Amino acid sequence: MDMPEVTACEVTSCAYNRKNECHALAITVGDPGSQKCDTFWDSDMEGGDEMQKGHVGACHMSNCMYNQKLECQIDSGITVGMKGKDPECMTFKSQ
Repeated sequence: MDMPEVTACEVTSCAYNRKNECHALAITVGDPGSQKCDTFWDSDMEGGDEMQKGHVGACHMSNCMYNQKLECQIDSGITVGMKGKDPECMTFKSQ
């Protein structure tokens, strides 16, 4: 099972974001009731590995059509963006 790539991240205040790319080795998506990026960290520190692109390590959104056994299984990757005050998976699609 391959982890899908975070193809774009519009959350520029995140420590893992550089030039709209995620560099966390793996993110977790999902809070009760929202598809929030739980790996988001608002910091001036630079996190992650700038030579690697971020991937989705776990997804807690069991009602997403791409979720299989709490793992994201979308081939095209995901986009993370702001929805209100929260960084969320913009690729989420309800079943």
